[in-house]
Amino acid sequence: MTDENKFFREAALLICSSLNVDMALKRLMDYLQTYIPVTGIGLGLYDPGMNIGRILAWVGHDHSKRSTDTIPFSKEAGEWARKRWSQEPQTHIINDILLEDEENQKVLLSIYPEDSSHIQMDLELEQKRLGALMLSADGKHQYTDAHAHLISLLHEPLAIATSNILQYHEISRLRDLLADENRFLRRELLTVTGDQIIGADFGLKNTMKMVRQVSPLSSPVLLIGETGVGKEVVANAIHESSNRKDKPFVKVNCGAIPDSLVDSELFGHEKGAFTGAVSQRRGRFERANLGTIFLDEIGELPPAAQIRLLRVLQQHEIERVGGSEPIPIDIRIISATHRNLEEMVLSGKFREDLWFRLNVFPIMIPPLRQRTEDIPALVSYFIEKKAKEINVWNLPRLASGSMKLLQAYAWPGNVRELENLVERELIQSQVKSGEQLLTFKTLSRVQNISQKNQHPDRPEAIFPLNDVVAEYIQHVLTQTNGRVEGAGGAAELLSIHPSTLRTRMKKLGIPFGRKSK
Repeated sequence: MTDENKFFREAALLICSSLNVDMALKRLMDYLQTYIPVTGIGLGLYDPGMNIGRILAWVGHDHSKRSTDTIPFSKEAGEWARKRWSQEPQTHIINDILLEDEENQKVLLSIYPEDSSHIQMDLELEQKRLGALMLSADGKHQYTDAHAHLISLLHEPLAIATSNILQYHEISRLRDLLADENRFLRRELLTVTGDQIIGADFGLKNTMKMVRQVSPLSSPVLLIGETGVGKEVVANAIHESSNRKDKPFVKVNCGAIPDSLVDSELFGHEKGAFTGAVSQRRGRFERANLGTIFLDEIGELPPAAQIRLLRVLQQHEIERVGGSEPIPIDIRIISATHRNLEEMVLSGKFREDLWFRLNVFPIMIPPLRQRTEDIPALVSYFIEKKAKEINVWNLPRLASGSMKLLQAYAWPGNVRELENLVERELIQSQVKSGEQLLTFKTLSRVQNISQKNQHPDRPEAIFPLNDVVAEYIQHVLTQTNGRVEGAGGAAELLSIHPSTLRTRMKKLGIPFGRKSK
């Protein structure tokens, strides 16, 4: 005769004997083997939303039959599981799997050998279904009602243990979500554009006046301007001047997201929504909740995404891909484009109703060629910024006439082109001998070619021959990583003897060998 009080007390202590659930189950199984036949014991649950079974923990040799902790259910098996899930909890003996209902058979045979017996005890705590205890033994007809009664005595401690496992999994999920959020925000911080706006009191004076007008509001803003004028900088300034400045500022380049991933990237997805969606993922809109989202190149959004964005603007809610519940959001939208959205509306490439909602407060950012008075300040700023990035401590000076050259150029790439040019000049200035001067000679030749193409009858500008030859040799040396002779060296590319090339380089003041380093 089994002393049930002793059995309960000793088994309950073993269930709570370790924070490692597998270790606790192993100790429990070893103890149970003195009372009933058991070769495997585990805890599992059914997920009605995903229509799958999950093995939370398992010990025992028949564990090897499973290749994964997730067991997909067929539609019929799911209906069977949901029906059982809604019933009162019970302890069920299975002494022959082949005598079970067809759907239960399929599920059991996907986990256990055919020649095995089982006890399944539904676990419930505070009227909340948690999962089930799964007990198995080799061979058929191994379990009796007495065995099932003995196991039912452990319902409460096993239910508490299962609840703790589920809470631990949820804490782990939230911890991973927080870590993912921190990684995302860290990447955003590393790529965020500085909030210093050069030209706020000169060429961008009218633009900044409009920024100050709209920043305290939550109205949508549409930034219009050519590529490279600094739309992202202005968007950042609007956010930093608003009452949302302590909330997220999330940037999205709409033109850089493949059409097939736009919805998932912007609005997120639920686990299992599509192949590869192994976990729930929040989209950019959800991450930006209570803050600001900057949609750069808004004209590149595909039609389907335009419709969903319109819903966000109209109803202030989103729906994850694969989800059924709307998620309310409080968000400010700043969009930007270098394209003519009005023409795109007329040609049917952009939704008219979406354009009306985005175009509440348009801000035109003038190109650099229309605010040449900002170029001196921009050049000074970029010299300091880029010098720090490439570890140049002795800042070079601008050569005489170079600023006039910069202000005469049309700048099709705007501020971004100017920034890249300054960086290139800084790099090249480090390999030249003598006093370090930024001459921007490369720009003068580019400008000359551009002017010649636009005005073929206008005579070309004339440059000293030595300057042209020196510039070309340096260009070739850049291609060969400074190598003068040998296969792939500058001398071979220029079809000239290495000693002749060195003599010419020495004459032109181009360092080589150790001097170049």
